Amino acid sequence: MLTELTEEEKNNVLSAAKDGEVLTGSAAKGMIGPILGKMDIGGHEDSYKFCVSLPGVAREDCTCDLAPNGHMLIKGVTTTGEKILYKNSMRFEKLTQNLSPAGYFSISFNLPGPVDSLQM
Repeated sequence: MLTELTEEEKNNVLSAAKDGEVLTGSAAKGMIGPILGKMDIGGHEDSYKFCVSLPGVAREDCTCDLAPNGHMLIKGVTTTGEKILYKNSMRFEKLTQNLSPAGYFSISFNLPGPVDSLQM
């Protein structure tokens, strides 16, 4: 399972798969509900655009790091898979659990080419 790989092993897997991606943690489990990390990547003459599905992940609960070689690393935590929710001083126990499991995740992928750090 990819969640047990070292950072070096993950980078080796990603390097071997030109258009591949590496998922860890909740993103790799994908056992319940929508899977974290589904993505679309597009390119134009001088730019790339990508969209990554992160259901249950708040913007402040994740980070994105883009290297000049086009390697993207997204890390964070999702809490929507918890069985008990608290909102406005009320306690809710879920009757169903269809979202991704709660926990830390990372998603790594390569854009089709290098990026100019001055243009990011």
